[in-house]
Amino acid sequence: MTRFPNSSDPRPSLPDWVQEAYEILVDAADSPESEFSYDEAYALLNESDTFSAEHSDSEYAVKRLLNRGYLYEADGTLRITETTLD
Repeated sequence: MTRFPNSSDPRPSLPDWVQEAYEILVDAADSPESEFSYDEAYALLNESDTFSAEHSDSEYAVKRLLNRGYLYEADGTLRITETTLD
């Protein structure tokens, strides 16, 4: 898994499992304009063994990604913030 932020990224680092959540959502996005409802994002994350079925872990991960700018909300949907990961 790519670790971030890299030296040119001003955002603070996140725990590995939250970074994994980001990677799962990025992999599920079929284009930079892809969007997810909150429920779709939680379902994608809950399919992974890393997250609990009760949504608490996936909700927390999405919240952290939103707060740190890795995701953003537009018209009630989640979108991935364009970033370059080396």
